[in-house]
Amino acid sequence: MMKYTIMIMLIKFLFFSFNKKCMLNILFQNILITLMVIFMLNYSYISLNMMDFYAIQYLWALDFFSFWMINLSFWIIVLMMLASLKVVKYSKFLFLFILNLLIMLFFLIMTFSVLNLLAFYIMFEASLIPTLFLILGWGYQVERIQAGMYMMLYTLFFSLPFLLVMLYINNFMYSVDIEYLNLKKMDFDMFLYNIIMLAFLVKIPMFSLHLWLPKAHVEAPVSGSMILAGVMLKLGGYGIYRLMFICDKLMNNSMMIMIYSLVGSVYLSFVCMRQVDMKSLVAYSSVVHMGLVVGGLFSLELIGIQGAFLMMISHGLCSSGLFCMVNMFYERTLSRSLIINKGMLSYCPSMMMMWFLLCMGNMSAPPSLNLISEIYLLISLVSLTGYIIIILMMFLFFSSCYSLYLYSYVCYGKSLGFYSFSSFSVREFILILMHLIPLNFLILKIDMFF
Repeated sequence: MMKYTIMIMLIKFLFFSFNKKCMLNILFQNILITLMVIFMLNYSYISLNMMDFYAIQYLWALDFFSFWMINLSFWIIVLMMLASLKVVKYSKFLFLFILNLLIMLFFLIMTFSVLNLLAFYIMFEASLIPTLFLILGWGYQVERIQAGMYMMLYTLFFSLPFLLVMLYINNFMYSVDIEYLNLKKMDFDMFLYNIIMLAFLVKIPMFSLHLWLPKAHVEAPVSGSMILAGVMLKLGGYGIYRLMFICDKLMNNSMMIMIYSLVGSVYLSFVCMRQVDMKSLVAYSSVVHMGLVVGGLFSLELIGIQGAFLMMISHGLCSSGLFCMVNMFYERTLSRSLIINKGMLSYCPSMMMMWFLLCMGNMSAPPSLNLISEIYLLISLVSLTGYIIIILMMFLFFSSCYSLYLYSYVCYGKSLGFYSFSSFSVREFILILMHLIPLNFLILKIDMFF
């Protein structure tokens, strides 16, 4: 792993010696895709067993979960550069933008591969800083400052107690190695365990701790929304997966957290159905899906953890694609309102077909990867108690409602004709296809994940 992190650091110096700004983004994308392919080929032997570690070095190791999370980070950051044409076209601090993306990728790779709990905490929090710079530096409106403050205060306020608990663990166990803690099963009281989990539940985010996310999404540029939905929310799920087994008393409150999260998802589905801002609707739908991920992780069953893992991969691709499409509409109509963005089917039927596939992915319809992930999650949740099926039925029905509402409102209706509409470019078609192809074709190779 060390060679990949050093390579990313060296790439930063390469870009500062590069003069032609127009070629800079192409070079950036090509280098990252090459790195991703080398990474996948180098660690293609990683087993499907989620409890085994490979490529173990002093502080680093990979397992199946972190291997795919790092691949997702590579993929989303390449697509972020492809989506941010305005930054390239108008040279809006292009060098700083690319440097920011590289620093973000560096922190994400470190977060997903470190085994030391203190190093994990530092990288986990440091990955927020490039995201904050994206929102503050390339955001659209003045409210971006308030959105950035919300994001930082929410996450840092709930993460600081986790640091104090880590010092407490080190005092008793003389180690903060994640694998060592999982084996030794330290005898926590539930208060300390809940403090640990709270740091990750804010990051996912769970219902009632989610207020920072829609604000950050609405004020962020398209690249900021893509990385937030695609990778940043997955840090919380990854942290829960890493640390959920260090306490034997987890079963005492896992059912309570699970039901609270699912009821919150149903409530937020109603919130989605009354949204007029498209970006806000997609942001709330992210929180809805992450509620199901929390339920799968706290079911404490292998099938639930596998379903949560698949949901993270599929949601990262689907939600990122939806934010890209919303940005495309915004660039043409200068509005994210559903009232103004109507009748798009008459302008570009082929792009609306892709919009349809993304919305169907958002409601977990076949052939998307979301379908398999939800089947696995439903099996794990229903196996715990039969009564939970009532909540799940409501969840599935209302999530379908707001996805269809989003699709039909944009495609159909009489266009207001307030704007001069430019057709979609080849770059935009490629961008959406790079979200849709892995989202809809990975289902053909589903045995690769299980």
